[in-house]
Amino acid sequence: MQYLSTRGGISPISFTQGVMMGLAEDGGLLLPRTIPRVGGETFASWHELSYTELAFEILSRFIDDIPASDLRDIINKSYASFNHQDVTPLIHQGGLHILELFHGPTLAFKDVALQFLGNLFEYLLQKSGEVLNIVGATSGDTGSAAIYGVRGKSRINIFILHPKGRVSPVQEKQMTTVLDDNVFNLAIEGSFDDGQAIVKKIFNDVEFKNRYRLGAINSINWARVLAQVVYYVHSCIHVSSHEKDSSVDFAIPTGNFGDIFAGYIAKKMLPPGTIRQLVLATNDNDILSRFVNSGDYSLGEVRATTSPSMDIQAASNFERYLYYLTDSDTAKTRDLMEQFSATGKIDLKSHLDQVKRDFAAAAVTEQEVFDTIRTFYTEHGYVLDPHTAVGVKAALQLRTAGVPMVCLATAHPAKFGEVVESATGQPMVFPEPLQGIGDKQSRCQTIAANVAEIQTFVANNSLT
Repeated sequence: MQYLSTRGGISPISFTQGVMMGLAEDGGLLLPRTIPRVGGETFASWHELSYTELAFEILSRFIDDIPASDLRDIINKSYASFNHQDVTPLIHQGGLHILELFHGPTLAFKDVALQFLGNLFEYLLQKSGEVLNIVGATSGDTGSAAIYGVRGKSRINIFILHPKGRVSPVQEKQMTTVLDDNVFNLAIEGSFDDGQAIVKKIFNDVEFKNRYRLGAINSINWARVLAQVVYYVHSCIHVSSHEKDSSVDFAIPTGNFGDIFAGYIAKKMLPPGTIRQLVLATNDNDILSRFVNSGDYSLGEVRATTSPSMDIQAASNFERYLYYLTDSDTAKTRDLMEQFSATGKIDLKSHLDQVKRDFAAAAVTEQEVFDTIRTFYTEHGYVLDPHTAVGVKAALQLRTAGVPMVCLATAHPAKFGEVVESATGQPMVFPEPLQGIGDKQSRCQTIAANVAEIQTFVANNSLT
């Protein structure tokens, strides 16, 4: 399988080359040359597979430069750290299928991809004898999941930027209480969008990137998206074994467009009609829902909400969808992204018919998030975190009668205990990994949202 850049400026590369490259060297994002198609007979044969067996079947269609036995070992090791035998179980509540993605080490959906990516990095570095300095930005959950994916691993240092004071207290503690020598937490004086822009600028400095052997763990790394495709397929199999209608809708709370883009890839892979609709759910930071509903992709001011992992305006994975929306036209994709970088907006109204065939969308207000958590708990006894509540509200608003709806539960509610306790009126019961986390020793450095300062910090603390 060969991988290309959305901007067309690099020669085709292999999967493992793409993993180590992260952001393409022309500033674009990597995608497979083709998306493997799965026929009805093959899909039916997957119904009895375990999650790890299914992951191998899917990932091996995109990865042909790692021996099958080694790939199986990486997958098995990655999901052995999850506390549920189904890895991503579905719970049936309130006429919805809740896909619980928070059974990994940091209780967030990012673990599904980052446990895999951490073990993949370790495997490739052991083979090559090289080192890697990971640089990433987080709006909340990516940071801790990435840190837990590589903490203590030899040949890897990790530098995580988070917006100071704009992640939940639990999210902050999950990152900063990891004291392994290879972990560096940087609280930047700015927003997540500032951090994400800094990371992209650092990676676009090819000389610096190569000198310090930088690697990416944000969803600009294709392996992140690929690992998430698995739980969409897993959900379709589960629902089709319980529901008469084989078509499934998904509601996805998203800010960076990575999770829903994985669903888009799954939809293209599977037999036609298996995934019927992808419902994109945003909070008050509604750039993506405005795009789907009106063709307006334009920056607004980042608003702080109770679902901070979605407090994003510039979605880093949007470029991948734009590539497909422009019929794989790399020159047009590049021009549109350069226009967005220069002006903060792109007018995509001419593509709106196709966009609406691919997605439906809703923006959910803070009051609606609070009311959804409260009502769902009162009526069903099930506790939603604020991000999941965004998806559930959109699902209830846009679902079609008779079509099964899967809602992605992206984080354990205890990570946002104050909001959830206020909405439910019940004290939060903290799972074992979070008990006493507020009293643990932390290590973090505050730094200006400045490319040069952060490059200097990375250079002074990198492995060589």
